[in-house]
This record gives sequence, C-alpha cells and structure tokens, in this order.
Amino acid sequence: MARNNLVVPQASHALDQLKFEVAQELGIQLSPDGYNGNLTTYNAGKIGGSITRRLVQIAEQSLGGANNFR
Repeated sequence: MARNNLVVPQASHALDQLKFEVAQELGIQLSPDGYNGNLTTYNAGKIGGSITRRLVQIAEQSLGGANNFR
C-alpha cells in the first residue's frame, strides 16, 4: 500500500520517465510492466538516490542557482 501521494498527480508520467532514464544510465534493467520484484535493494537505492539528486538539481536551477542559499 503506497502512501506517497503526489502533490501534482500529472507529474506521475514524468517521474516514471525519469526513473527509467536514471536506471538506464546506471545500467539497471527495469521491467516495463512495472513489476520489479527481482530488483535488489542496493540497485533500488541507487535509482532512488539518483532521482532525488536530479530533482534537487532541477529545483536549484529553477530557483536561480545552487549557491543562492549557502
């Protein structure tokens, strides 16, 4: 039972696309049908961490740069 609700539900497709893009960059094969039960915790963490890193970069760029708050 997923409890992570998207603030912007329309972003679901973009987040899925980002997940597959990041996994491909890391050389991790994801199942196109959505079932990834054979994915190791380590690889899932690599994908999630990379997605988070990229989303933070996007947010920093949209705010005008990473160094504004340091």
